[in-house]
Amino acid sequence: MKVLVIDYGMGNLGSVRRAFEECGAEVLTSADSRDVGTAERIVLPGVGAFADGMAHLHAGEWPGRLRTALENPRVQLLGICLGMQLLADTGEEGVRTPGLGLIPGEVRRLEPADANTRVPHVGWNEVISARSDPLLQFIPDGTDFYFVHSYHFRPAAAAHVLGTTPYCGDFASVVGAGNVRGVQFHPEKSSRPGFQVIHNFLAR
Repeated sequence: MKVLVIDYGMGNLGSVRRAFEECGAEVLTSADSRDVGTAERIVLPGVGAFADGMAHLHAGEWPGRLRTALENPRVQLLGICLGMQLLADTGEEGVRTPGLGLIPGEVRRLEPADANTRVPHVGWNEVISARSDPLLQFIPDGTDFYFVHSYHFRPAAAAHVLGTTPYCGDFASVVGAGNVRGVQFHPEKSSRPGFQVIHNFLAR
């Protein structure tokens, strides 16, 4: 399976690339948005601020080309961490910024439930399945994944929430609509369960 990992200057791409290669994928890491037509699996990773991420994507002419590529139902997109958040309609980190609009919803800051809850949310935490989806196949409910984030994606429709994590109340940690999926955790840093998510994405 050929996978395109989008290089838009936001995040450590090396670990993402290695994880997908270890799962058997042929990986192209590219900063050229014209390469979206070369793969049936596209990965949008990312670490950093929402507004900066969108500015970099627009500078590389990724948004329009991604939407065109996703008109083909065989093409699947996975957003990771910031990449998941960028799938939303808007983000409120700093200045309210339009996102890719691939899954309706908005990105907001995590609100601590009490004085003992820390933001950013860093470390291992569980993912509870909200509905059946191939991305979470063979992964027991309550499995821990590795998180690092201060903002979270609030989908507009409950049907787009595939998994939740109990922190700052509950937040959507896995989202999906059509041929687009997003995970707030880092599968490449989440040991065997994270690699299962990657295998599932490749097999969808």
